[in-house]
Amino acid sequence: MPRKNIKLLCGRPLLAYTAEAALSSRLISRVILSTEDEEIAQVGRQFGVEVPFLRPPELARDETPMLPVAQHAVRFLEERDDHFDAVCLLQPTNPLRSAEDIDACIQLLENSQADAVVTTLAVPAEHNPHWVYFQDAQGLLCLSTGESAPIPRRQDLPTAVHREGSVYVTRRETLMEKNSFYGERLLGHELSPERSVNIDTPNDWQRAERLLSQLTSNGGQNRRGDN
Repeated sequence: MPRKNIKLLCGRPLLAYTAEAALSSRLISRVILSTEDEEIAQVGRQFGVEVPFLRPPELARDETPMLPVAQHAVRFLEERDDHFDAVCLLQPTNPLRSAEDIDACIQLLENSQADAVVTTLAVPAEHNPHWVYFQDAQGLLCLSTGESAPIPRRQDLPTAVHREGSVYVTRRETLMEKNSFYGERLLGHELSPERSVNIDTPNDWQRAERLLSQLTSNGGQNRRGDN
């Protein structure tokens, strides 16, 4: 979906939901939007975020990973003598995360020796690594854990989670010196499925509209006055 960050979701630009959550956080000191598109930059400014630069073209391709984009933003700010202990990445395609989710991740990082904290979702039992098989070149099934037999009872399965994508909080040295959002010591903050959607397809967009409508009707979505 081209230019989806400014497409209207329940009557508001998709970008607005992430801007509001970030600006409502108690623990984020600056909210920066990285984009190469002046129209998207204007929408960001409308909702209160800073746009101190436009992203260079070589970091604006569809296949560009987020790591060099985040590193570029940090270098830009540090060259202007603005330094941070950690960076929080919030992608607009995850509009349901709240300021409380952001602050919980930051607090978890501050209170630990972890390199990073990410939001997670629980893995259903049928997708637990102890029940998941890979198929080798001969067509034989091999448990993803490398064990010879699966754990027989659902009740005995260890908890498994997967990266959810709404919030990444990474220490500065991990991001800039180790070239990673995750580092070696990673912690997770689990979200409920009702607060999680990653918009990549039209079906994702429709699900986001349904969930957002439910959250709004229940008073569960952070809102600030539009600028």
